Amino acid sequence: MGGTKGSRYTETLRTHSQRSVVSPADVTLKIPRPLYERLSHVIEGTGFRSVTEFCVYVLRDLVAAHDGRAAGDELTQEEIAAIRRRLQSLGYLDG
Repeated sequence: MGGTKGSRYTETLRTHSQRSVVSPADVTLKIPRPLYERLSHVIEGTGFRSVTEFCVYVLRDLVAAHDGRAAGDELTQEEIAAIRRRLQSLGYLDG
């Protein structure tokens, strides 16, 4: 899948359908070998077939979470005040 250089390990990130062929849309992501080895142990028995598959999943999830916040998911001051009033009425906050 990749080569080694010093203490770094190279693995090409591929989508599920491109697992055996590297396409022009693929890039190489270099991570430290100890991290790669730890991730290999983390994914054992999880259903992920490779560290690449796991990394793509995690990175997509991270980007989606970031995009969601950037799209205006922040609460307005009025919404925060309404939530505080509701929590106070339920006894979770002191008035």
